[in-house]
Amino acid sequence: YEAIKQQYSPEVPEYFNFARDVLDRWTEVEKEGKKSKNPALWWVDGAGEEVKWSFKELGVLSRKVANVLSDACGLQQGDRVILILPRIPEWWLVNVACMRTGTVLIPGTQQLTAKDILHRLQKSKAKCIITDDSVALAVDLVGAECQSLKFKLLVSEGHREGWLNFKDLLKNAPSDHHCVSTKSQDPMAIYFTSGTTGSPKMAEHSHSSYGIGLTVSGSRYWLDLTSSDIFWNTSDTGWAKSAWSSIFSAWIQGACVFVHKMPHFDPRIVFESLSRFPITVFCSPPTAYRMFVQHKLSSYTFKSLRHCVSAGEPINPDVMGEWKAQTGLDIHEGYGQTETVLICGNFKGMKIKPGSMGKPSPGYDVKIIDENSNILPPGKEGDIAIRVKPKQPLFLFTCYADDPEKTEATIRGDFYVTGDRGIMDEDGYFWFVGRADDVINSAGYRIGPFEVESALVEHPAVVESAVVSSPDPIRGEVVKAFVVLTSDYVSHDPEKMMKELQDHVKKVTAPYKYPRKMEFVEQLPKTISGKIRRNELRQKEWRK
Repeated sequence: YEAIKQQYSPEVPEYFNFARDVLDRWTEVEKEGKKSKNPALWWVDGAGEEVKWSFKELGVLSRKVANVLSDACGLQQGDRVILILPRIPEWWLVNVACMRTGTVLIPGTQQLTAKDILHRLQKSKAKCIITDDSVALAVDLVGAECQSLKFKLLVSEGHREGWLNFKDLLKNAPSDHHCVSTKSQDPMAIYFTSGTTGSPKMAEHSHSSYGIGLTVSGSRYWLDLTSSDIFWNTSDTGWAKSAWSSIFSAWIQGACVFVHKMPHFDPRIVFESLSRFPITVFCSPPTAYRMFVQHKLSSYTFKSLRHCVSAGEPINPDVMGEWKAQTGLDIHEGYGQTETVLICGNFKGMKIKPGSMGKPSPGYDVKIIDENSNILPPGKEGDIAIRVKPKQPLFLFTCYADDPEKTEATIRGDFYVTGDRGIMDEDGYFWFVGRADDVINSAGYRIGPFEVESALVEHPAVVESAVVSSPDPIRGEVVKAFVVLTSDYVSHDPEKMMKELQDHVKKVTAPYKYPRKMEFVEQLPKTISGKIRRNELRQKEWRK
């Protein structure tokens, strides 16, 4: 880790375009026979259909899509394009085509409602939307209210009134396209934040922030990728993590991006795919790993898998231990935000402390600070922050697009404040406590939800839980846990179950942290990206 930090000296040229400077370079390496035979993209649908594209094929097809955007739609550099597609090959083509044309990509998940789509179209002033049959109706319901929207492209075998057919246009488009000259700091993409604590914001990233910023932190030392690897990241295409891992980190290293269409997340499909395909590196969110360890993995053999990572929210140490017991592999946790690249990670060669998000990425000076921007010593809880003065890190989001006030609100003194609370230990490892809004203050004790949730999930009865504050006349607020039980325990007596779980938490962590209130639920409210919406549960408690 120390060697990585010392060697880290990124250079950001004045002009940079990922499609031209990285993908097209891999095409040349491929042509010279200096790269493994792995494709750039390997897509399967689970029903026998496969697509394998080399970097050359990816280049040819993405140039054709670039011509669709420039010619058929007349889009100019800087115009905004909303892309809502499932895990199908066209999603990757549009991503690369937007880079080639200098248009600003805005990905969205298929789970967005018509109201969500209206919000995104109006807020972003997007000129073009690209989607499939499952979302087109929702777009048509709100399209008339979006003055900026000029072009609607449908990725479908069929046709729809008012829409251009993407596949028809692609078939007829020329494959020659001259990549626009983009400056490193020109806007490349806008990602709507996941909205765990409020309405989603538009985080704008430049061509270099992901395209160069994920080189060291993302691809080489956290994901541990080489051009011989086949990398599967299960993220939904609507989120920044999909860009991190399924485009930039993998292709910076010339690795193969593996994709399973998987319309609905199914652990058995994951296990079968890891057994059947030569996948070497795997990334999935903690929610997925929590589901995985509920299954008996000994009946599967992941013969090629050598490295596992997780990000999106903290992963419980018990889940890490169970996964290692069943697969022999550690889970390397990483921590970042839509606004950043990887902030902290458990990098190659580092000792893993289960429950810790590791050490800071080489590109960031990460500190724990108080409300007055003072740096706190090891062991003291405070705000996780990145130093941005006197020198702004190269790989931070540019701004919240069209919202200077919210952008300014992220800065405190010399620091960008993440909105998360944490602690740094004596060895320089960072530990997540919770979103600043989620921390519970009970009778003067500050309690982070994650530690209580991790304690609960260690009990065999618990699939997952969410811990929030609940009003109390004596203590001001107390810990309340919303708990999802495994099928074996659902029929147990609730009072006895609650007492058993409370006693368990008292043994596993400091007794004052145990949940004095508990509610058993079938499921927890989550953002579309699968993160638990504790603020929704907290507001419900405080409205009672």
